[in-house]
Amino acid sequence: MPDSEARSRSGIGMRIWASPLEGLGFVTILLFLVGTINVFSASFVLGSQLLGDSLYFLKRHLAAALIGLAGMAFIIRQGYSWFLKRITIWTALTMVLLIAVFFIGVEANGARRWLAVGSFTTFQPSEPAKLVGVLAAAAYIGPRLDRRAVSLFSYPILITAALAALVIIQPDMGTGMIIFAMCLVPYLVAGIPRREWAVLGLVGGGGVVLLISRAAYRAERILAWVNPEGYSQTSGYQPLQSLLAIGSGGLKGTGLGMGASKFYYLPEAHTDFAFAIWAQETGFVGAVIVLLLVGALTCYGIRIALESNDGRGRILAIGIIFMIVGQAVGNVAMVLSLLPVTGVPMPFFSYGGSALIVNIWAMGFLFSVAAESARRGRKGGALPAPDTSFRPKLRLSERLAQHGR
Repeated sequence: MPDSEARSRSGIGMRIWASPLEGLGFVTILLFLVGTINVFSASFVLGSQLLGDSLYFLKRHLAAALIGLAGMAFIIRQGYSWFLKRITIWTALTMVLLIAVFFIGVEANGARRWLAVGSFTTFQPSEPAKLVGVLAAAAYIGPRLDRRAVSLFSYPILITAALAALVIIQPDMGTGMIIFAMCLVPYLVAGIPRREWAVLGLVGGGGVVLLISRAAYRAERILAWVNPEGYSQTSGYQPLQSLLAIGSGGLKGTGLGMGASKFYYLPEAHTDFAFAIWAQETGFVGAVIVLLLVGALTCYGIRIALESNDGRGRILAIGIIFMIVGQAVGNVAMVLSLLPVTGVPMPFFSYGGSALIVNIWAMGFLFSVAAESARRGRKGGALPAPDTSFRPKLRLSERLAQHGR
């Protein structure tokens, strides 16, 4: 009996895909398709009744996807190293766009967060700022993994903190914190001195408390999170409607397009709370399927990071996974009222052209890391073994990856 057949029968070494890149591509396509169906289902009522076009949001969603795919193709063709070498340019450009928001930005709901692109389209510069934070961290940390010379007191942290501050004063505290986290997480994974952990905890905790205390609506959101019934007509209305939508879905849901909450009961039903509409219409089964897809994306992404022989690619892959999966987990926790309402979008599920474009670009960088690893692997033993300084931080993930080989 051939070894491969024996392994298949015993369940050892079985694979669905020939490589993590193939698996990641399939899962990403599935997430996008399911998310696109949900965007249409959650938005056609609003588009039809307010804009006279039930396909209004779907068409813009697909247009943003095309822009994202064009950028993804360019990223894969150039390779992630080309972008990391020019991180100063991307950081400066993002800074200029964020500053421009205060002068020529479009104001909505008391915040100025968007730049007008043409007559009917806007762009949110805070979205690419998330990706820039990941790129900056990878460019700095990657070459220093072997030397264990990673420190929080470095230019990526300072620059990303400045980008986050510009977003927070728009005001958009939730997105600002996400931008900073995008850069911070790779540092934590790579390892930083204990004293810097202490500084981070004190400064970060104090900063959050200060920001909440300086704005009454932020404090009210925290109180509404703790006691939504007490704020059922104000800040607690949205969380309560979200829970009602999810609970009414039951096991199998009400059916696609048949959810009642999008009929003006649940605000932002097609954006921040799109996952609640999906859970209502597809039920517990549909929600679990999406979470399993997010889990599969996480596993394939970690596998790609572990198999990369380039420190920059490894850190970049970890940062991208946290960027996509972290926001997905945060959004699901928000719609379940496990976290306060912060405006965190669900990647590929929430309507938003800027977010969709940047998320597709981010996946392009992850594909680029996987493609580069495969290309180097085909050349044979010219590369050193992956440095071990990084692996203890991912010990469980590494064991899972080795088991699948």
